[in-house]
Amino acid sequence: MANNQKLEITGLDFDVIKDNLKTYMKNQDQFLDYDFEGAGINALLDVLAYNTHYLGFHANMLANEMFIDTAQLRSSVVGHAKTLGYEPRSVRAPRAELNITLNDTALTSATINAGTAFTTTIDNVEYRFVTTSAHTVLQTGTGLPFVSIPVFEGTYVTTRYTVDTSNVNQRFLLTDNQSDTTTLTVKVQNSSSDSTTVTYTKATDITQLTGSSSVYFLQEVEDGLFEVYFGDGFVSKAVSDGNIVILQYVVTNVTEANGAFLFSNTGAIATVTDITVTTVDAASGGAVAESIQSIKLSAPLDYASQGRCVTTNDYKVYVQEFYPQATSIQVFGGENGSFDSSLGVVSTPEYGRVFISVRNNLGTNLTTTEKATLVANLRPYTVASITPVVVDPDFIYLFLTTNFKFNSLATTKTKDTLVTEVTTALTNFNTTELTKFDAVFRHSQLLRTIGDVDSSITSITVSPRIVKYFTPILNEAKSYTLYFNNAFFHPHDGHNGADGGIVSSTGFKISGNTNEQFFDDDGKGNLRTYFMSAGARSYTNIIAGTINYTTGAVSIRTLTITSISDVDGSTATKIRLTIVPNANDIVALRNQILEIDVANSTVTAGIDNVSVGDESGAVNFSATGSTVDTTGTSY
Repeated sequence: MANNQKLEITGLDFDVIKDNLKTYMKNQDQFLDYDFEGAGINALLDVLAYNTHYLGFHANMLANEMFIDTAQLRSSVVGHAKTLGYEPRSVRAPRAELNITLNDTALTSATINAGTAFTTTIDNVEYRFVTTSAHTVLQTGTGLPFVSIPVFEGTYVTTRYTVDTSNVNQRFLLTDNQSDTTTLTVKVQNSSSDSTTVTYTKATDITQLTGSSSVYFLQEVEDGLFEVYFGDGFVSKAVSDGNIVILQYVVTNVTEANGAFLFSNTGAIATVTDITVTTVDAASGGAVAESIQSIKLSAPLDYASQGRCVTTNDYKVYVQEFYPQATSIQVFGGENGSFDSSLGVVSTPEYGRVFISVRNNLGTNLTTTEKATLVANLRPYTVASITPVVVDPDFIYLFLTTNFKFNSLATTKTKDTLVTEVTTALTNFNTTELTKFDAVFRHSQLLRTIGDVDSSITSITVSPRIVKYFTPILNEAKSYTLYFNNAFFHPHDGHNGADGGIVSSTGFKISGNTNEQFFDDDGKGNLRTYFMSAGARSYTNIIAGTINYTTGAVSIRTLTITSISDVDGSTATKIRLTIVPNANDIVALRNQILEIDVANSTVTAGIDNVSVGDESGAVNFSATGSTVDTTGTSY
């Protein structure tokens, strides 16, 4: 009687499948005398194993593509997002705002048509910016001024389709995957003999639609293209045979023209050739299409928001949608802080507001126009009693003093090479772990990162100092407050007061004194101003402000600053304040962002005498302290 042992089916690798097949057949009476490695049946086993492997692989991939979290193909992720009512973001064209004046007093009115082009040059490459809608103004007596006209980088494209309902495969496509869907205008013309057109709007809330609603729907399809489609006459208005669908949109170079700020017209506008073009807002906002990972994250959150902003995640989803060039977004309610025009974001609650801070891909603050546009876009989704407020990111910089020792016998690298590699590790750590909201500078994590640079590194110390800049209003009596939101090093009352405390600053001059001034503290909570005379500090004001060592707040009393000294060898508009923190771990609260200033950080290396077997190593070994004073000297 044959031994009908069950075939193992858990393994899907080729070798595992083949071994399982051989084991199964060896246990059958019919194949007891077969050499499965040398007989012709080995080729048949290869075929069976390959076939099973392929089937298992494709079944596994198919199962993965069934869920948005595990799907790998963009088409699958986009399809899942569609079932959640989420439309992936297309590319975004850089957008600028221009004031355009036609210097003509004869015309009573003038119109800038959609598609009117302006040019700019970046790195000797010319880019075209175009209008996407018509703008009309009246004569003012001195000319025809167009104010804050939005223009988009790229080519203004018009695509026409004649509706044929008998063609089941007809599609209305934006023909380029570099099309910015936010610039899309959809019109339907009655027929080739009737030029009457109706402009359709994009559907947002299906519950508000009727069979006569002139709306269109948009979806991403294959190859990154977008398709426009219409209703069926019940959900919304349907298109009919002979109708002409007109799609107008901008095809862009995406990010290449970000930052453009000098523009000129390419020809006459409304027959006028004497034209003045000035820039209101430089070009910004160019961004690539939404990535697969972003869709996976945003689609479920968008579905959870149900078309309204209540939680902080709701706001983050819509901010990302309306401002795709954002690389990091912070949202916090008024119960966690408030905004003061002179102080910035503070801890005092301000109920009824939600604060939004955005870091974009250029590393610049949002312009006034961008902030207003973002708030306007968010307004329809916010709870009636809540007012969104956009605030700038607040940067805390880290100056790091890094010392490490290494075993020179365990590596072929020179000391300089190791210093360079550790500096590179600091740069990479800054990029991956910091430079975003809600980040924490974790001292132990950085030590591990540096230790992983080379196995020869035996010991590491990293001492951080925290830095903020403020911009004084020159020749005006003003007070200033800086919030570090991290406790300062203060082991006892009066600590290091005789030598300047824990505060240092870059230089400035004040009214009534020609000497270059600096800040320090007395270790007792008082901020002081001083100048250097014969190598010693001469104090001009011993109560120039206050320092709260517990909360990390520095307040500068009313001071008339007349000029600012150069910072790091460059002309400066800001004064830098550097302070020793109480802990090696540094946190960023609310709208704050931590960033390592690698250029102002130091990395030094030394040979570990004990590790190399130096007879005097145990005697002459010098340990490096972990706390730095205001000059960066370890102690």
